[in-house]
Amino acid sequence: MLKLKRIAIDTYGENVAFLARNCIIYRPEEYQAFKKIEVVYQGNILLASLLIVDDENIVGANELGLSEQAFARIGLSENDPVSIAPAEPPRSLDHLRKKIHGHTLDAPQIEEIISDIASHRYSEMEIAAFLVSSAGFMTTTEMLALTRAMAKVGNQLTWPAPIMVDKHCIGGIPGNRTSMIVVPILAAHGLPIAKTSSRAITSPAGTADTMEVLARVDLSMHEMQKVVNDCGGCLVWGGHVNLSPADDILISVERPLSIDTREQMVASIMSKKMSAGSTHLLIDIPIGPTAKVRGHGDAMRLRKLFEYVGREIGLHVEVIQTEGIQPIGRGIGPVLEARDVMAVLSGNHDAPADLREKSLQLAGALLEADPALEGGSGYARARHLLESGEALAAMNRIIDAQGRQTEAFCSGKLTDDVLAPKTGTITAIDCFRISRMARLAGAPMDKGAGIDLFKKVGDVVEIGEPLYRIHACFQSDFKFTKAFADEATGYQIGNNL
Repeated sequence: MLKLKRIAIDTYGENVAFLARNCIIYRPEEYQAFKKIEVVYQGNILLASLLIVDDENIVGANELGLSEQAFARIGLSENDPVSIAPAEPPRSLDHLRKKIHGHTLDAPQIEEIISDIASHRYSEMEIAAFLVSSAGFMTTTEMLALTRAMAKVGNQLTWPAPIMVDKHCIGGIPGNRTSMIVVPILAAHGLPIAKTSSRAITSPAGTADTMEVLARVDLSMHEMQKVVNDCGGCLVWGGHVNLSPADDILISVERPLSIDTREQMVASIMSKKMSAGSTHLLIDIPIGPTAKVRGHGDAMRLRKLFEYVGREIGLHVEVIQTEGIQPIGRGIGPVLEARDVMAVLSGNHDAPADLREKSLQLAGALLEADPALEGGSGYARARHLLESGEALAAMNRIIDAQGRQTEAFCSGKLTDDVLAPKTGTITAIDCFRISRMARLAGAPMDKGAGIDLFKKVGDVVEIGEPLYRIHACFQSDFKFTKAFADEATGYQIGNNL
């Protein structure tokens, strides 16, 4: 038996084992040919990739090292005895090869693949192969099977309330942080909403990233249920409550590859909502020339996919199309977006009007699910709850219940104003380029990094007037972002007549 040792190396979610080349119990050469090994302990097995170590200060001759993630998953203490054995490749890899060659998979085959991914049996390379092959071709039947499979391998929440509402925006519009305003409005009304969100995939911030500026988001399932029962709503990171855990693994590989196909997007969103126990779901599809969805035809196809899956899994789905020609609000990045959200909830006179109005429209549409409200009165009720301060009070209750953030985050101190190259009227803003700029600045990893917009479409600017401000926390990010902005501001300015 080998003595277990914790190796302080972050392997980004992958299980990695470290074996000394001079190991006195096993011959490392016999295991190098295997992509994975089985770490055997107390009748259980943990699969891990194997690395051979030549430095005895890292791993001794009678030790087996495990990376941070693997050590946490194995649940043992240092020096506990373990053994190793060659790991057989998952059987589901045969299904993956079929998919790579263009074949359609049935539900049991997809379920096997997702089960093995959730059990960390797949390497990142194999996960990428599944994502790329699925992005090339996926039927609606496969999409439904993928949704059900991802929901099945995680926790399933149930609620005592007959109606549990939820909302989701498919993304692509920077600063579109409506959930953090919608949730407290609904909670103040008494319509429960358990809002779980992923970390940002390709955007400068997700709802979980921004809410983390104000409160804890890594709640356990029990903690999340208590917050919803006590406060009527929550805003938490879905990955920590183990809802559709395979989806979080897929997202970690999707992020660097920027894979975000319609079918995978629908399966990802609907599996989370299915696991969260939602009964009514509002989907926001922004449409714009630089948004994820560029035209009404694409939006209609996406809507039909959401409605199809909703019917099959018993979830009432309403899809609305919203304007996506420019960023919503002013801040892009966790700290800046949290500032905008609290300005709207607090009723500040300078709060972003577009963020306020869109949030009221979405909240009003969800409030229509309450049978006690007369039809068409949802918007008026949402506006009353916001203007009366009841929504702000509900947000503060949620923040306190989840755990108010003790770290004071502030916007990045490295700043640079990007100036208008000419005088005229702003005719367009490139959402994709502005998002990329904010990510280059360090968002969402650096909470204070991002872009602060001063001008929006329709505004008149003078040459040399600031369009937006870059915020960064590190000099290297600041330099890259400035160079990117110098290439093109992301703004189109027309001549004034």
